[in-house]
Amino acid sequence: MIKDITIGQYFPGKSAIHRMDSRVKLLLDIVYLVMLFVSQSFTGLFAGLFFMVICYIISGIKLIMIIKSIRPILPLMIITAVLNVLFIGGEEPLFSWWIISIYPEGLRVSAFMLLRIVALIVGMSLLTYTTSPIMLTDAIERLLSPLKKLRFPVHELSMMMTIALRFIPTLVEETDKIMSAQKARGANLDSGNLFQKAKALVPILIPLFVSAFKRANELATAMECRCYRGGEGRTRMRQLKIAARDIVAIVIMLLLLAGEITMNFFPIIP
Repeated sequence: MIKDITIGQYFPGKSAIHRMDSRVKLLLDIVYLVMLFVSQSFTGLFAGLFFMVICYIISGIKLIMIIKSIRPILPLMIITAVLNVLFIGGEEPLFSWWIISIYPEGLRVSAFMLLRIVALIVGMSLLTYTTSPIMLTDAIERLLSPLKKLRFPVHELSMMMTIALRFIPTLVEETDKIMSAQKARGANLDSGNLFQKAKALVPILIPLFVSAFKRANELATAMECRCYRGGEGRTRMRQLKIAARDIVAIVIMLLLLAGEITMNFFPIIP
């Protein structure tokens, strides 16, 4: 399970999506999120998910990465589905036993929420899969640059967000190594009740926190040795420029958003 966490990973490539302006990709991802929450029908969510699958194919990212990006949050999805099924009522139950009643409305809302979460995770994952942490930092900083006039620490904020995102795969790998080492010493991490499993996590969390603080200290020392002074007077090797492919992507996404809004009034699958 630990090895399947792909959040924050970047897969280099030369596809049209990889070469898009990172600012445009970030804005389009926000539009995609708005589109998912605007959609009120299964038709719109399926259309958004199908569009993302096409984007994965164009980017050259294997479709198996979709499953890997969803698998870590599968327990949360199951809990969400169960709660929706049990607590959303309706007119006539499909099944009733003791205090438990399952209604068609609950099943519909549960399926709708699960599909929305899947589409959400798939879209957000594609952004990190095709955008390097450096380009993502530049995009966030450029988009928030108007806030500099209000003395808002834009560069520091964007740097912290990107460093946190960048170190997720590193911490995942470190956790896997610690778990393997504990199992080699005879630790039983998979059996027992909930409290026993929580207690077994203590020998993992302590060295993980120690390693995380050590890496943070090493990163701070390395930045100081390179005379890092934030965004003041900083130059960039790669300048962000909007190309024709970015304009085409913006038009396609706006058309898709308009289609989603239209589907709310004329749904094929309500």
